Amino acid sequence: MRAFVITLAGAVGGAALAVAVILTMADRGMMPINDVQMQTFLMNRPELAAAMLGRYQQQEEMKQKAQQTSALMNKAAFFDPKIAFVTGPADAKNTFVEFYDYDCPFCRASLPAIRKFYEANKDKVRFAFIEYPIEQLHGPSAIFAAKASLAARRQREQYMDFHFALLAEEGAITEAMIYANAAKAGMDVAKLKADIQDPEIQKSLDASIALARKTGIDGTPTFILNGKLRPGMLEDATIAEAMKS
Repeated sequence: MRAFVITLAGAVGGAALAVAVILTMADRGMMPINDVQMQTFLMNRPELAAAMLGRYQQQEEMKQKAQQTSALMNKAAFFDPKIAFVTGPADAKNTFVEFYDYDCPFCRASLPAIRKFYEANKDKVRFAFIEYPIEQLHGPSAIFAAKASLAARRQREQYMDFHFALLAEEGAITEAMIYANAAKAGMDVAKLKADIQDPEIQKSLDASIALARKTGIDGTPTFILNGKLRPGMLEDATIAEAMKS
């Protein structure tokens, strides 16, 4: 507890003065202090505890913001073919990155706008589609769908049709849905099933999840449009406005 208070005290400024005085006196043997006494001290002074906690949270938010800004500056990470399905000209002026989960209702709701924009701009915009399944929200089916999607990228010519078809499904994604959509897209389903078992697929999924977390992304869909983070569902007007910057 004492170490915790010292850490917080350094972040609080004036509000920490009372704590600093008490700790100094304790160090000099002028008063006894232990965890229970410090807890009692803070409980009797809720305004001081609140100030310390508020300042600590503010500093943590600033730290996270700085980490996120640093991550966003590393644009190459979002267009790493080991993590993302990348398509479009490498020298494109505009870039479009999406972190998605096939079982996410807001990802599905964004599909019409994204598909429309993709079809109109696939030869002019650099796209990166990145798996970010959130098992805590959508269950193990989201993880399997992500692994199937990563495996499907090995049949590149059919991938985008497969990807859009899977996002257009309703309800939790099942293996049957995955293989049916793969067949409709013209994929070799036997190859897809074999590729899903490749250990490299899990490594790619781990890397994409790590990238999302490093960037401070905690939900789907999350977009990075021309280098700017944009969480939540997309509509036509939102994309058009972002591409102007």
